[in-house]
Amino acid sequence: MDLELLKAIILGVVQGLTEFLPISSSGHLVIGSRLLNFQEQGIAFDVFVHLGTLLAVILVFRREILCMIQAPLAAMNGSADQESHRYLLWDGYVVAATLPAVVVGLLLKDSIESIFTSTSLVYSMLAVTGVLMLLARSIPEGSKALNLPRGVAMGCAQALAIMPGLSRSGSTIFTGMALGVNREVVARFSFIMSIPAILGAVVLQGNDLLQNPPSVDSFIQIGSGLVASAVSGYFAIILLLDIIRRNRLHWFGYYCLAVSAAGFIFA
Repeated sequence: MDLELLKAIILGVVQGLTEFLPISSSGHLVIGSRLLNFQEQGIAFDVFVHLGTLLAVILVFRREILCMIQAPLAAMNGSADQESHRYLLWDGYVVAATLPAVVVGLLLKDSIESIFTSTSLVYSMLAVTGVLMLLARSIPEGSKALNLPRGVAMGCAQALAIMPGLSRSGSTIFTGMALGVNREVVARFSFIMSIPAILGAVVLQGNDLLQNPPSVDSFIQIGSGLVASAVSGYFAIILLLDIIRRNRLHWFGYYCLAVSAAGFIFA
């Protein structure tokens, strides 16, 4: 197997696992690219591995997504039942929760590239993620309903997670749990609200991708990364849902702190 192809598959797996596991995909891609010295990684590779994780979350939550799409139609037709009403509310929550990330993404678009070159920032934010995951263990199971203010708060946490090393899923799940929402509801909402966030990241990079399209030779590496991220992302979601049910998020806290410490010691 071509060495660059193998590197693309490895980074695709890393993206898929870390996009949803609370250990920061952006941080691990920065670290992994440096360690592997992957020459093909660029805008195109980033876009397509993110599309792979998007496919994964759509596949796992296809029923919920379909219900959310149908809910506005049912409301307009006057045929909405209790379940349709609940998913209609979720539509609004997802839109509201996405707005903070949109604002931050637009304001920092020109600074994002420089942010992603700082490995010291990655290791620092991984330490923050680790602490959050350790604290999550002590949060009791919540019983409050997911509402608009709590959804927006999770959206603000998602916006902060633009910093590499600060986990998007970890930050949003911790915020929702801290606000007293049931941990499994929080996890499902966190995954679903990642859909517009991932699409937004792709759109922000889309213009640059059109101006600098990948070469024909690199499509094999890019396609392999997409498939690897989709498959690993699917299983990462299933795994994390099970871990959240058992309240074992602190496992990821130990891991993030270990990676952070190793990074500062050996970098």
